Amino acid sequence: MSLDPATVRRIARLARIGIDESDLHALQGELNGILGWIEQLNEVDIDGVEPMVGTGHAALRMREDVVTDGAARDAVLSNAPDAAGPFYTVPKVVE
Repeated sequence: MSLDPATVRRIARLARIGIDESDLHALQGELNGILGWIEQLNEVDIDGVEPMVGTGHAALRMREDVVTDGAARDAVLSNAPDAAGPFYTVPKVVE
């Protein structure tokens, strides 16, 4: 399937995209390329392939629900512009 300039203008108008006439041919080429990829996907034989509806069958690793400090406090505070002890120091924003 190949799009002509009139169809590209119509698609742009429906999508409320303003395009210049100078950009029309570039956009036409991009859209034709996308449609070409879709045509390639339509040629794939998917007989006997069950659709994937989610990852519900995947087993998740479980860990204990324990509160930690992340074991990286010093590394995190090293990125702070100013720190006071184990805390970030920020300018006062409320008077």
